[in-house]
Amino acid sequence: MSYALSGTDRPGAHRPGLRWWIEILLLAVVYAAYSAGRLLVRGDISGAVHHGLAILHIEQHLRIDPERLLNHVFTRTAVLGVPADFVYASLHYVVTPAVLLWLYRRRPAHYRRARTWLMLSTMLGLIGFTLVPTAPPRLLGTGYGFVDTMAHYSSYGWWGGQASAPRGLGGITNQYAAMPSLHVGWALWCGAVLWRHAKTPAVRWLGAAYPVVITLVVVGTANHYLLDAVAGVFVMAVGALLTDPLRTAFARLTTRPGGRGGTIVRGGCETSPGERFPGQRTRTGSTSAGAQRGARAETDGTAAPAR
Repeated sequence: MSYALSGTDRPGAHRPGLRWWIEILLLAVVYAAYSAGRLLVRGDISGAVHHGLAILHIEQHLRIDPERLLNHVFTRTAVLGVPADFVYASLHYVVTPAVLLWLYRRRPAHYRRARTWLMLSTMLGLIGFTLVPTAPPRLLGTGYGFVDTMAHYSSYGWWGGQASAPRGLGGITNQYAAMPSLHVGWALWCGAVLWRHAKTPAVRWLGAAYPVVITLVVVGTANHYLLDAVAGVFVMAVGALLTDPLRTAFARLTTRPGGRGGTIVRGGCETSPGERFPGQRTRTGSTSAGAQRGARAETDGTAAPAR
């Protein structure tokens, strides 16, 4: 996955200052769209179950269906299941904003590109939620062998038996927004950012391990299929590929005509290289001739010594 720096992101490159309130507004708009998009298809339960079973059958045909095994391990072992539920219900909303804030404060030259990558990938994920509502394994019914670990260990946390939302609020969330998994997608974004921009080796390796842990958690808690996680990686990869073209197109749209080339003097007028302003031009022919003789003398090395 390419993560090269564009010209305005390179250290020392000229770039306008970041405004924290604009960044908060942008992120709030994207998160509002994210939340609204998850609610758009919450009523299409039959279609969501159909898509979930289709994904499960594809995995079984390809022999890449570790969901039941991991789910049984997490359900039977509370020392794994309870922390996994806490990780699923909290880190998605804590680590990502923390990494964004860290980038904004400590690596501002790289912030805009990383933020655009995250926002664009999130919007692509919303398209998946809308077009392919998917019931996660925990909502397929007991006959398929999955246990909802969030409900199983609900007495340990703040969440109820319906979702990872706070107790009593599960009914207002869309539990069928499983494809793609933005838990995995956002974790991959955090890992890539920390691996590239963190200076401490321990932080970089924690960043690399984070998406792996999140993938195990979302599959083991029966909140996602393995292919949901793969789709989350795919969405982030597409977002990374489209980030630079999108930023370039936006820069062209917002660049004022005449912003490149000569120096703007007044009213859109430009000066050519070496041209003098009116006040700098000589006013008399004698002065002009004297200036020319002085220039020739300097060239010939015969200028009179300074007194």
